[in-house]
Amino acid sequence: MHRAAVLGAERAAAAAPLLRAQLRGTAGHAMATIPPPQGLLRPLAVPQRLLLGPGPSNVPPRILAAGGQQLLGHMHPEMLQVMDEIKSGIQYAFQTRNRLTLAVSGTGHCAMEAALLNLLEHGDTVLVAINGIWGQRAADIAGRLGAEVRELLKPPGEYFTLRDIQEGLARHKPSVLFITHGESSTGVLQPLEGLGELCHRHGCLLLVDAVASLGGAPILMDQQEIDVLYSGSQKVLSAPPGSAPISFSERAREKMLRRKTKPPSFYLDMGCLANYWGCDDKPRMYHHTAPINSFLSLREGLAMLAEMGLESSWERHRDNCTLLCQGLRELGLELFVKEEAVRLPTVTTVRVPEGYTWQEITAFLMNEHSLEIAGGLGPSVGKVLRIGLMGYNSTKDNVDRVLGALRDALQRCRRSRL
Repeated sequence: MHRAAVLGAERAAAAAPLLRAQLRGTAGHAMATIPPPQGLLRPLAVPQRLLLGPGPSNVPPRILAAGGQQLLGHMHPEMLQVMDEIKSGIQYAFQTRNRLTLAVSGTGHCAMEAALLNLLEHGDTVLVAINGIWGQRAADIAGRLGAEVRELLKPPGEYFTLRDIQEGLARHKPSVLFITHGESSTGVLQPLEGLGELCHRHGCLLLVDAVASLGGAPILMDQQEIDVLYSGSQKVLSAPPGSAPISFSERAREKMLRRKTKPPSFYLDMGCLANYWGCDDKPRMYHHTAPINSFLSLREGLAMLAEMGLESSWERHRDNCTLLCQGLRELGLELFVKEEAVRLPTVTTVRVPEGYTWQEITAFLMNEHSLEIAGGLGPSVGKVLRIGLMGYNSTKDNVDRVLGALRDALQRCRRSRL
């Protein structure tokens, strides 16, 4: 045993100089073996394009300037003041006095997850109205949360009547109904009148997706008895994607307080976020490092909406949508949503014209006119072209420009195949 200890000590002493040399080399003469990416050694080049798809929208100079400001600390009093102004702006845009009103640090998808995972627990029944991709996404998320998902289905291009909803509520007895106000994959504007009252008669909360409709079509959270409403920053608000307004009614807040389990996401836990946003009576505490410049941009987008006024914004989007629809008909194109009253003013859908593919039309507009429109999404893939007129981009000049580009595409794409 003594001899083994001596041999071990001798080996350690012999290895010590080599180990010290290796450590010195690591500290003083480290060599990277992966070279710098060549693309990052070139200047950033961003093409100038007119974004007339379903979002994002082009960002006006005022909002670009706000997003380019130097950073503030996320707990600085000036930043907390900006957050308070964002809350007030959301309350105006949503037409609500809900105290639990804030912006999620993420896109509209993030707000959808936040709404569902805070409202639902394992085993809760949720009724999802599906007439496009956003209902499909909500059903997917709710299923991942362990909820009992029941689906109410309509073909793309159609909307739900109060009778449809009443039958679904009576049959499935859900605790939450999810419905999309502005279904951007199909171009449908879902009527909401009477829906909140109907849900509450059945002991159900009403959760509404207004990502594509907020500011472009009337939505009145308190008057329409909506319990949870969320949107995004990159549509009518014309800010970069990355922050998402959301608000909860007192009914919804009480349901969250009755949870038996914590929400499965710390990042999106409304109890924590409510404190960070000053929505409770406790001193504000750090929760996460907020996307400072996204919030500065959102603040300016909400300010521009407030300066214009909701009624003027709704009217502008409706008028420009009407002009666009008239021009599309004159080009011989068929509108996908038959009833004018339920056409989404921010995203117009037309059937892909016979003899063309949506890919060749959208590529032609991008390549020849630096203008984006989009094909379908989810259940509307291959069926429609989607044209967005949202916020900063909702102008008569842009209506004329996209109609001229489509006229050019219909002529030249056809000629290219003859």
